[in-house]
Amino acid sequence: MDAIILDPCCGGRSFWFDQADQRALFGDIRSEEHTLCDGRAFNITPDLNMDFRAMPFPNESFRLVVFDPPHLRRAGSESWLRAKYGILGDDWRDDLRRGFAECFRVLKPEGILIFKWAEVQIPVSQILALTDSKPLFGHKYGRRNGTHWIAFMREAA
Repeated sequence: MDAIILDPCCGGRSFWFDQADQRALFGDIRSEEHTLCDGRAFNITPDLNMDFRAMPFPNESFRLVVFDPPHLRRAGSESWLRAKYGILGDDWRDDLRRGFAECFRVLKPEGILIFKWAEVQIPVSQILALTDSKPLFGHKYGRRNGTHWIAFMREAA
């Protein structure tokens, strides 16, 4: 494996400056093509179809993991929000708890996890309670902007 960065919920790779960055492996459970209401194409084309709750990598495989899981509990079945971001199931707490655990498992010691959360339906405080790892830094409050970027570091071996 040549990639040193893992994005296990890449979606449409929207926040990447280079959506084909060779240092990264882009994964997602979905492979889909959509036409948005304004006619633009929105495609989810991961390098590898995978489930962030059970990733197919050995322990300590990546130096950096970017974890941007679905953040919606409710969205119309044909809405562009659901198409773009996906939706959490009824077991969302367990799913995200398992996702955090997997992200830390595949990180090398002292590797970095960048976590992205859009606080539109579930407060980020409820999400951070799903991992024992303590954040280093990031947005503590979403009053002006509901999107949080939070950095973690895996403990040394």
